[in-house]
Amino acid sequence: MEYRTLGATGLQVSAVAFGTAPLGGVFGPADEPTALRTVQDALDAGINLFDSSPFYGHGLAEERLGRALSGKRDEVIVATKAGRYGLDEFDFTPRRIREGVHRSLQLLQTDYVDILQLHDIEFVSLDGVFGAAYGELVRLRDEGKCRFIGMTGYPLATLRRAITETDLDVVLSYAHFTLLNTELTDGLLPVADEHKTAVMNAAAVANGLLTVGGLRIDVPVSDAIVAAAQRAAAICRRHGVDIGHLANQFAIQRSGCATTVIGTTKPLHLDSAVRAATEPIDEELLAEVLAATAAVHQESWRTGLAENN
Repeated sequence: MEYRTLGATGLQVSAVAFGTAPLGGVFGPADEPTALRTVQDALDAGINLFDSSPFYGHGLAEERLGRALSGKRDEVIVATKAGRYGLDEFDFTPRRIREGVHRSLQLLQTDYVDILQLHDIEFVSLDGVFGAAYGELVRLRDEGKCRFIGMTGYPLATLRRAITETDLDVVLSYAHFTLLNTELTDGLLPVADEHKTAVMNAAAVANGLLTVGGLRIDVPVSDAIVAAAQRAAAICRRHGVDIGHLANQFAIQRSGCATTVIGTTKPLHLDSAVRAATEPIDEELLAEVLAATAAVHQESWRTGLAENN
């Protein structure tokens, strides 16, 4: 496993981070033995960054992660989130953030998390997020409940505002550096570099669009994006290559981010993601796929409040 510095935090993180949404059953049922085994497999592969949220199974992912990492806390970097607690349940008030963090710490079996981020901020008014909610993050950091603070979201416009209107250590962006979309490169990384804010990358397979199984989460994706994904899949099939593996290679090796968050409970998928960090990319195949999807590289779907897109 390759390790990289997560911006100004100084944290040495694995190029592949483990996303715990599947541990909470977000993409389908996951039993306890499978969840615990998957975390151990990730540790054995050299993954040291684990990203969670109370939203993932209403705390189930955090609980299982805490159980799996019991006795290993000093060996890993733990990140979790606050503000989103259900599909349509958002509460970024200071009191709810604090209550949520205290519960997360209990479930994770730790006194602190390394990274605490506000989750999917585009679904609410950003004035409150950048005001009272951000202030609560700072207080929790000052109290030692977390070491570094950040925010997550899909619209790059929202993340750019988060970086410029607050003082964050890190942001998490998803589905913006994939075989279908490369907006991260010009749309977020320059402002993040300017403000010394680290960027975590996620959703290398574009919420499942770049997998054999297809879209895993209901998002308002355009017909053009779906068609581009189908073209990419057809090219990969013709070359006998798993499109998900190529997608992971591209995101992990070319995004410019220290780490890319991969979520799975399937051993084959985890092994593929780990190999993707170092396995040489078939450049001719990549060029063919990117040419076939070029028309949508700057196209995003809309999510959250219209004003935040």
